[in-house]
Amino acid sequence: MTPPLALSTVPAGAKAPPASGANCNCSSPQGAALSLDAKLQARIAQHPCYSEDAHHHYARMHVAVAPACNIQCNYCNRKYDCANESRPGVVSELLTPEEAAHKTLVIGGKIPQLTVLGIAGPGDPLANPEKTFRTFELIAQEAPDIKLCLSTNGLMLPDYIDRIKALNIDHVTLTINMVDPEIGVKIYPWIHWRRKRIKGLEASRILHQRQMESLDLLREADILCKVNSVMIPGINDHHLPEVNRVIREKGAFLHNIMPLISAPEHGTYFGLNGQRGPTPKELKALQDECADNQMKMMRHCRQCRADAVGLLGEDRSQEFTKDKFMEMAPEYNPTVRQVVQAGIEEKKAQLAAQKAQHRPQVKVPASPKILVAVATKGGGIVNQHFGHAKEFQIYEVDANDVSFVGHRKIDHYCQSGYGEEGTLAGIIATLSDCAGVLTSKIGSCPQAELKKAGLQVLEDYDSIDSLARRFYSQYLETKSA
Repeated sequence: MTPPLALSTVPAGAKAPPASGANCNCSSPQGAALSLDAKLQARIAQHPCYSEDAHHHYARMHVAVAPACNIQCNYCNRKYDCANESRPGVVSELLTPEEAAHKTLVIGGKIPQLTVLGIAGPGDPLANPEKTFRTFELIAQEAPDIKLCLSTNGLMLPDYIDRIKALNIDHVTLTINMVDPEIGVKIYPWIHWRRKRIKGLEASRILHQRQMESLDLLREADILCKVNSVMIPGINDHHLPEVNRVIREKGAFLHNIMPLISAPEHGTYFGLNGQRGPTPKELKALQDECADNQMKMMRHCRQCRADAVGLLGEDRSQEFTKDKFMEMAPEYNPTVRQVVQAGIEEKKAQLAAQKAQHRPQVKVPASPKILVAVATKGGGIVNQHFGHAKEFQIYEVDANDVSFVGHRKIDHYCQSGYGEEGTLAGIIATLSDCAGVLTSKIGSCPQAELKKAGLQVLEDYDSIDSLARRFYSQYLETKSA
């Protein structure tokens, strides 16, 4: 049996302990710098979902070839033709495997930083196995440099582990919201299992057993496993640390705790029954707690549509609707893609060197921590106008580190060239626990309103790390004045 993948914070030259899921030495953003085995680092270096660093630079796309699902979740409503709605299970149009492969080649040529192709729905890929695996087979033949990813609830994964391995699918995401079937009853009304619809506790027990078996099989196959968990206040929020412990011991590489998206207009059971989602503070507190349990946390998830295209945080799917991409001839050029990606790696190295240069040689004790909101279009740069931002990336900063801790979606301030006062009030409320905002440009009116609300603004174009450190120094000087 292959042992669980382990992360290490062992100093250079020291002998690393044996790999162990139960003793995985991951650190939280607040702890020691995380060091990854070189082979493992290479496996995630260009994967925007598995690497926080990569998500600033590399793109992913989902192809919607899997409409059917074998479980019902109280937070899910698969919807079609919803171009303006961004959440899992939503698509504008379904594709055949052949259409999906053509789309991948078209977009892989148009967006050479595209490195990952995923199937995540709108149902469950393994409830649609022939469509899913046919799509992967076609793409593996035509675009072997693109990583293949699969997202599933795990109910059917044990039946298909050999096909997953044969296709060299190196990254699998499992959605696991509970390890206690009693809690699962509150989340899953039914599952479809062996040609029967099963309800209640029996359904929850079967799902749990199959998910645990899936974790074991992925670990034995040396396939990187990310676990998604939806944080549902009052139902599984206090239970998710136990989920975190179990998946860590079973070898999961990464835990992504996502907020419940719950609104009546989505038509979900939770949305129609008033179940609230967590606040950003509640989500961060739970993520921090689980990170302290020595589990690597994903904090940059955007809860993408099942047909998302582009960098995380952007969605270019409407540029590539079926009527458009089917008329496009693929311009997929592996050589051009390699050159572009080599340039990205060079840029990443420059940013890393710059960050290392600014890091203090000796750790500053008892350094106060603050949160800053960053307007960015990607690339690790503060490069977006305040009024054009649709989300802010949130960083925790102290004298030692600048650590990404999450993102917060907002309605962008500039509408048809004019600022909206009501929108600005909502942005200020969303960023109320932050000390300031980093942006490449901002108007005098919103800047004045942010200042009234206690949010300082630093306006410049530079790397996020550099500006965050400069802001931190200015902030401390202001506080001590």
